[in-house]
Amino acid sequence: MSRVTLTFDNGPHPEVTPAVLDILRRHEVTAHFFVLGKNLGDAVGRGLVARARDLGHRIGNHSFSHAVPLGQDPRPDAVLAEIATTAALLAPLVEGPKSFRPFGGGGVLGPHLLSKAAVEHLVAHAYTCALWSSVPHDWDDPDGWLARAVADCAAQAHAVVVLHDVPGACLASLERFLEAAAAQGMEFVADLPRGCTPIVEGEVVGDLAGLVAD
Repeated sequence: MSRVTLTFDNGPHPEVTPAVLDILRRHEVTAHFFVLGKNLGDAVGRGLVARARDLGHRIGNHSFSHAVPLGQDPRPDAVLAEIATTAALLAPLVEGPKSFRPFGGGGVLGPHLLSKAAVEHLVAHAYTCALWSSVPHDWDDPDGWLARAVADCAAQAHAVVVLHDVPGACLASLERFLEAAAAQGMEFVADLPRGCTPIVEGEVVGDLAGLVAD
């Protein structure tokens, strides 16, 4: 039986995240929401994070601006501006272990994801670094992503799927995806497999080669 961990990036969004949460609740699926700090500047964004938290979902840090992957960001204060600023916004809302998903620039794994300073920060502050194994491109194919996601999940023992709770992405096909996956006997789980977590609560447990810029 394939196991599937659902993750949602780039939210929260007031027009999409509530509907995503409703669908997940109907299907009794727990997911990870990797949120952007720039979306937490008002009460609406913070309220959506609190609602997701109260429904049992995991909340993680996905940078503040989602503009430049950390491995390519030339700013000397990039780690503070992107990770630490978002962490400060999340701190009043989310307790417990901290997770960070780097910005991949289209879901590509490579040395653009992290800088050495970012790795040092994640280790020092006991983060889990959450990567992925399925990027079905819901943001540029809001209908066709479903078939790709099902195929990815069927081909893996434990898939970590990246979707996006933003307009024009996963929402239109999310319920059908959950139904199709369940019909094939896939199990939705909340844990992240070791292969997608090279850093776990501040400890480097996987190979970071190829993920960190020189």
